Amino acid sequence: MTVELAITGMTCASCAMRVERKLNKLDGVTATVNYATEKAKVDFTGDVEPSDLVAQVEAAGYGATLPADEPPEAEEDDGTRALRQRLVTSAVLALPVVLLAMVPAWQFTYWQWISLTLAAPVLVWGAWPFHRAAFANLRHGAATMDTLISLGTVAAFGWSVYALLFGSAGTPGLRHPFEFTIERMSGDSAIYLEVAAGVTTFILAGRYFEARAKRRAGAALRALLDLGAKDVAVLRDGREVRIPVGELVVGDRFVVRPGEKVATDGVVEDGGSAIDASLLTGESVPVEVGPGDAVAGATVNVGGRLVVRATRVGADTQLARTARLVEEAQTGKAQVQRLADRVSAVFVPIVVALAVATLAFWLGAGGTPSAAFTAAVAVLIIACPCALGLATPTALLVGTGRGAQLGILIKGPEVLESTRRVDTVVLDKTGTVTTGRMALAEGDGEVLRLAGAVEAASEHPVGRAIADAARERFGALPAVSEFRSTPGVGVTGVVEGRTVSVGRAAVDAALTTVAVTWDGEVRGTLAVADTVKPTSAEAVRRLRALGLTPILLTGDNAATARAVADEVGIEQVIAGVLPREKADVVKRLQAEGRVVAMAGDGVNDAAALAQADLGLAMGTGTDVAIEAADLTLVRGDLRAAADAIRLSRRTLATIKGNLFWAFAYNVAALPLAAAGLLNPMLAGAAMAVSSVFVVTNSLRLRGFRMSTAGSARMGDWRPFVRPLYPAG
Repeated sequence: MTVELAITGMTCASCAMRVERKLNKLDGVTATVNYATEKAKVDFTGDVEPSDLVAQVEAAGYGATLPADEPPEAEEDDGTRALRQRLVTSAVLALPVVLLAMVPAWQFTYWQWISLTLAAPVLVWGAWPFHRAAFANLRHGAATMDTLISLGTVAAFGWSVYALLFGSAGTPGLRHPFEFTIERMSGDSAIYLEVAAGVTTFILAGRYFEARAKRRAGAALRALLDLGAKDVAVLRDGREVRIPVGELVVGDRFVVRPGEKVATDGVVEDGGSAIDASLLTGESVPVEVGPGDAVAGATVNVGGRLVVRATRVGADTQLARTARLVEEAQTGKAQVQRLADRVSAVFVPIVVALAVATLAFWLGAGGTPSAAFTAAVAVLIIACPCALGLATPTALLVGTGRGAQLGILIKGPEVLESTRRVDTVVLDKTGTVTTGRMALAEGDGEVLRLAGAVEAASEHPVGRAIADAARERFGALPAVSEFRSTPGVGVTGVVEGRTVSVGRAAVDAALTTVAVTWDGEVRGTLAVADTVKPTSAEAVRRLRALGLTPILLTGDNAATARAVADEVGIEQVIAGVLPREKADVVKRLQAEGRVVAMAGDGVNDAAALAQADLGLAMGTGTDVAIEAADLTLVRGDLRAAADAIRLSRRTLATIKGNLFWAFAYNVAALPLAAAGLLNPMLAGAAMAVSSVFVVTNSLRLRGFRMSTAGSARMGDWRPFVRPLYPAG
């Protein structure tokens, strides 16, 4: 049996690992916890009950809830709002504290007491999430980066209060010199309020930007639910009664007029029309339906009036099943652990132990209590992950900001690691490689002119393509009278005294052919097709240059798919794939050992985009595809896919470079702090330099440039801006 739990209380990836380990200790349980979506997918057998799983999570110090029976509803509450308020308030209060500590010329009489007044709310209220998480972890014998942040800031603030009340730091007119010296000192005249306030603010900034990225994880489901119809005209005693879709039950008969969405899955009982199912199936040509044919909810009626009998409602519909596929694929994604979280399990206990050992050593060696405590506090201060907190969000902000300028939207840091390993790119055909719009492929002359005149009165996509082509070639078209449209058959009208009929003849290879008749004789045929984007062939060449193997995936027939693939230079084609099977194709490729990127634009691609190691959505596609993907190409130009992968890889390399230098700073400075040779002001300056370095290194991403037109060689491999530390 499989169940999905909603987990609360996790603050870092190591929390997810702890919950996962706790669940997997139960007999017969296999659990995967996703920190990004805050959900656990649990397979269990034997005597285990769902309530046992909840109890096991709670025993680890976190919260868990079982899924509700009803389909998920759109969540409107913005979970980042409170965190943003905490960040803004802390930044406003911390800025003057930092400036007063670092600029002696601004240190007026009683400045240190003003700093205490400003820093106190930052430490107590601003840093409360860190203190709460640290306390919860302490109760269960665990330590995370929250533990270190809480300890360091509380130690810095606590010693500052001690120095102000019982030392000489509170003397009126005292100046706090900013000097670079390494010497042993008592420390009772030094305050570290800028450390407590500054570290809190920096870490809050990192958590806020991380929370924003996590917030979007569930947006695909909300976008899916928004696709369906909101109300429906149900037939009751021969009359139409408008009711909310949620009140529909199986067996209800409802009306779907031209232009309306089908309210739920059902079977046509009366009428005939063409149904645009591109949102769910990706098919570019509407499907003709009549009595006895099945229709899916959220598809659009583009032809005549239909009466449909509901066969599936609520969570059983094709739309709801697609939503579940997206959610399952997101929950099952491999977790990407941040380097800072991976080492925290070792780093944090070592730092705490080193601080305690430092205090004990100096006390045992005959040092004064203030000198011993100063050295211990210096260890915690220098180990505070200020630069670590900036390493990921600053590079991510600059990288994603530059990407947005270039039409590339990156969801969050979880995306970046996948781009390094991708070796296969699956390209959906309709709307990604092709335009998704029908256009005239064959036909001209009088046949096109008269057929265009009749089709100008039609709403069918094939008819619109013929009418548009006729206007482009002949300008104004002759008027039509006695126009009639017969769903599934074609259109008829009188043009210039001739009765002209246009009806579908066949679908051959990539072409949809219609016959044009007047005066009782077939005068010719016209063919329309979904046209290939002019940039698609170049895009495929660029993706190959990045070492990726392209595969064309489509629900169309093999002949249509092969024609498109040959035009753009793709060798491998997977055709005739049903919407629900696309994610299975991605899974199969992953099972073969491939790291798969998927590019698509429709609702039918959403589950596959979520399942892929890297999902790329065309910005011209549906909101569902965009929300389910990891990267969005705003302009719908597939050439940007190669640039998106290059930018993502560059951003990841910058993050790793930032993390390396942040750790190197901590590791190099810790021995000095433990030896009692680290002046707290020097520690503060070093921390500031480390942070400035991280920010400056991240800003180098602003120089990223798109590939020049036609470039598919080394220009796609070499970074225009190299990070100071290469990515492994």
